[in-house]
Amino acid sequence: GPISSECLGNLLCITLGAEYFEDKYLSFSVVDQSGIAWELDDTMASQCGYRVMYSKWSNIEFHASALSCHSHLEEDVFIVTIQIKASYTPDMKNATTYMKSASCHYGPWSPRELVCESNYMEVSIRRAVPQTVESFLQDEAEDRTLASPEAKANEASIWQIVFHQPEEKKALLVRDAWRAGYGLNITDTRVLLRVPYTAEQIQLVKDRGINFSAVRSSILYKQGWVILMVDSAVACPVDGVDYVNKTIIWTVPKYTQLLSAEATRFKDVCVEAGVDLHKLSAKEMAARKYVLLNDLNSITMKIPIGADGGYYKTSVSSGRCGAKYAINLFLEHQWKDSKWGLTKHTIIKEIETPFEQVEFAITSNSNLSARLMNVTVGMFLPDVELVNLSTEGAIIAVPDAAQHGYLTYEIRHANGSKAYVIQVPFDAPSIKKEYVSPGIRAYTLNVTLAFVTHPRSETFTVPVVIVSAVKDAVLPSARGFCHERNFHVIITHGNVDQNWLPFISDWHMTPEAAQKHNYSLRDNGTHLTISVPFLSSHVNYEDFHTSGIKASLHLTLKDGITLANRRDFSISCRFSPSELIQCLPNGSVVITAIKLAGVADLDTSWLVLRDRRCKPSLVTEKTATFSFDLNTCGTSRKARAYTVMAYENDVLYYRPGNNIPVYQLKFVCWYTIKQTTDVQYESKKNSPPSIKQGFGSLGLSLKLFKDKSYLEHYQESDYPVVKYLRESLYFEVELLQPKDERLELNLDNCWATNSQSQDSLPQWPVLIHGCVNSQDSYRTVFHEVNYSLRVKSPQHLKRFEVKMFTFVQGTTLLQE
Repeated sequence: GPISSECLGNLLCITLGAEYFEDKYLSFSVVDQSGIAWELDDTMASQCGYRVMYSKWSNIEFHASALSCHSHLEEDVFIVTIQIKASYTPDMKNATTYMKSASCHYGPWSPRELVCESNYMEVSIRRAVPQTVESFLQDEAEDRTLASPEAKANEASIWQIVFHQPEEKKALLVRDAWRAGYGLNITDTRVLLRVPYTAEQIQLVKDRGINFSAVRSSILYKQGWVILMVDSAVACPVDGVDYVNKTIIWTVPKYTQLLSAEATRFKDVCVEAGVDLHKLSAKEMAARKYVLLNDLNSITMKIPIGADGGYYKTSVSSGRCGAKYAINLFLEHQWKDSKWGLTKHTIIKEIETPFEQVEFAITSNSNLSARLMNVTVGMFLPDVELVNLSTEGAIIAVPDAAQHGYLTYEIRHANGSKAYVIQVPFDAPSIKKEYVSPGIRAYTLNVTLAFVTHPRSETFTVPVVIVSAVKDAVLPSARGFCHERNFHVIITHGNVDQNWLPFISDWHMTPEAAQKHNYSLRDNGTHLTISVPFLSSHVNYEDFHTSGIKASLHLTLKDGITLANRRDFSISCRFSPSELIQCLPNGSVVITAIKLAGVADLDTSWLVLRDRRCKPSLVTEKTATFSFDLNTCGTSRKARAYTVMAYENDVLYYRPGNNIPVYQLKFVCWYTIKQTTDVQYESKKNSPPSIKQGFGSLGLSLKLFKDKSYLEHYQESDYPVVKYLRESLYFEVELLQPKDERLELNLDNCWATNSQSQDSLPQWPVLIHGCVNSQDSYRTVFHEVNYSLRVKSPQHLKRFEVKMFTFVQGTTLLQE
């Protein structure tokens, strides 16, 4: 069953099986002869002769002295009844109650018996009829009867106890002694004193190098109207344990002075020893390699560390996990002397060896075919339990681990030790994946395991870092081409570049940065597509001939954490020189000069035309754009064959203080002077042209620009834009779809509102049927849209300027 009992000399041992009471909160009570249950705490246990302890990891033992407070004594039999409550919650709700009663035979009793338990000292003396001691009597007889409520004319009862200190004597009545934590009792045959190790009157006495906790006292008890006194001195060794060559050496002096006062003619009767209150024979001791030595002045036990009878227990020191060897020894020494006759001294000694740190083995047995990381951690002693795992700052309780991709289970071995196995799929989110070499990916499990020890609830952690190299890396691949005026690069993702970042010439290409430069960056999860205009600051211009301009675009994928280069791609194309020049029918020209890669020190802002006063209207790091009329800036013209006029100029670069250009780009615009064309046509009656109304969707954009140059518009992050009254606002409306060159954008009605809803009131018209609002004090101004690098179809854009205003009602400012 869950509860068993065993009689071990003058002690009763009740054992609670771990399989029934593990992981439960327990409450112990002792039941007296009236059936009243007295709940046990540490103070009551040491005063009344009880002890609760854990033995060998999980079993719980309850010890009761034969003379404990609630024992029922019948001749040589003592009976103890306890009540145990077990609950899964600390508030003890819904607790299960167990009752256990046990009886033990003990006898014959020695005239004096001493017990040294771990939480109390006990001495009991056979009642005799020594001489009356008048010097200890109180002055008033009334005090003698009131001091002990149990005192009756015909019954023996303890009256008071006198403590003998080196400097004084201190007498306490029974009730005062009980309040101070001492246990006093008198039976038909014996007088008892029990002293907790924390009692005020305890003295620390050294005898032959060994420290003893000792109390020198006399008990006075009343029998009839006679006061009797007995010597109730008690002493227990508190040290005497050494560790030499992996051996425990426990030494106990014999016939200590405190217990042998006024005695002579000492003679050993019996020296016995054992483990867990079980006596061992000489043969059993030899089998376990125990040594018991009994010489003239002391008794010594030698126990090899790790020997049978003891056990290893887990211990934690400063967060580090280790182990201690623990053994519960006991020694029983019986001797005769001239004063007491026979004395029995039983000493129970719990010994733990010093802390020794333990390193736990971490073994990886990853299953590559199943793509499963398999880690074994251990061995651990049976008193250790895995309670949680932590990774990336998240703490996961073991019952919830499966929900996070962790499978944990325990492996138990025949000797009680155990190991823990952690299994995690390679593709779990917490597994770090890193490309380390061609074809190889490293999968890293970085998890910290948290453990708790039972029953002390000490905690420690074991960090687990396992790296598995798997040949499954797929690198990204790329293909590129040039179309019209753009570079196009299409990267097919592999399985290693999820956190790689695209860079163009050491410039991180984010979606926001790409939009700012009119680049295109699209990622659909499997492919990354990048488009870069031919004329951009991140394109390298390598060579320039009349046959074409050789330009290249270099793309690098970098590690998202270390920014180390992971993959390089490059695309090189030739573009027509005509991409750099636009000879317009109105007699003006737009030309773009480029900076070649071989001229590193060229500053594009210092490029000029033949007339050095003509400077670029738009400058980037690698380009400079000029826009001018052909009859200005030193342009020369020359007729060719009376039919063609050639206009020539040069883009030049001078170093400071030097009149010889180090850069020269010559360009020519050809215009036909006279041309005759034969046109043959046939007259045909056609029906009058008609326009049919169609239905469809138009893609439009409305942008607010920073000034009337219309070069830079406000980004979404710039809003709200703050303007003052009557300050100019520059708007641009663009037809995005369709891009049919035959279409022209015309504005019909434009209005402003006081909120984001276009239908809200009040409203103020800015344009009415394509015209300015005649009632407006500050009229809307249209701005001409010309062809430029940004504007390929001027007919698809309309620009206008409006003065900043606000809505008022009477003299009150309206705000949303």
